Amino acid sequence: MVDFNFKEKYTIDDLIEIVRILRSENGCPWDKEQTHKSIRMDFLEEVYEVIEAIDFESEEMLREELGDVLLQVVFHSQIETEKDSFNFSDVTDDICKKLIIRHPHVFGEVSVSSSEEVLKNWDRIKKDTKGQETFTDTLKSVPRVFPSLLRASKLGKRASRANLDFKNADDALKSLRDEVDELTAAMKTDDTALISEEIGDVIFSAVNVARKSGLNAEELLTQANEKFIARFEKVEQMTIENNENMQDLSADKLDKYWNKAKEDK
Repeated sequence: MVDFNFKEKYTIDDLIEIVRILRSENGCPWDKEQTHKSIRMDFLEEVYEVIEAIDFESEEMLREELGDVLLQVVFHSQIETEKDSFNFSDVTDDICKKLIIRHPHVFGEVSVSSSEEVLKNWDRIKKDTKGQETFTDTLKSVPRVFPSLLRASKLGKRASRANLDFKNADDALKSLRDEVDELTAAMKTDDTALISEEIGDVIFSAVNVARKSGLNAEELLTQANEKFIARFEKVEQMTIENNENMQDLSADKLDKYWNKAKEDK
């Protein structure tokens, strides 16, 4: 058994020490084997669970999931501590300095009159501190690992800072219609690469319509997914009530059930 001071109430320092012990010579075999890459997806999953807790409006769940995310931050920091690269204190120091620099209207002499001004200052300071010399640099800095809808929305938003954007949602919708026409034409060919490209353009254009409407495409697709599941469940319930098996029904018969499910809302 390792030497550890058990308490009624633990702090961030205790968490750092626990993770250090877990990765020490006499610690946990699994924890000692982990690398940044091996637990990369764990970090992502924990963040998604925080989002789910927020959606459920569960304080208890949120408290637990935030702890799991914090563990990931401490764990990754510990890996770097062992390499004498940086430690958790360096991480907290960096974020504190970043917040101070990016809030000159709070910690400096800059005056702002609205949230919009705050965001403009934030973007300008971010661009300067990250050494982004062109608008293209700001687009390239959007992480490729972001969910594609989220990344598309951010790319459109950042392009708008260079004045390359639709005037309004109607203009974005017109572009979407044009892309659908191009997809329709592509579907009449056997060119898989062209069809793939046009489908991507349609999706990207739909994201722009959402963005110019002040909506979040990622959230909209999440809602659409849930709506699909609910309607599918209604269809299945109706087939069961009629002593039918969905797998045995024709596409036309299933369409009738589907339309009935849509009407029932």
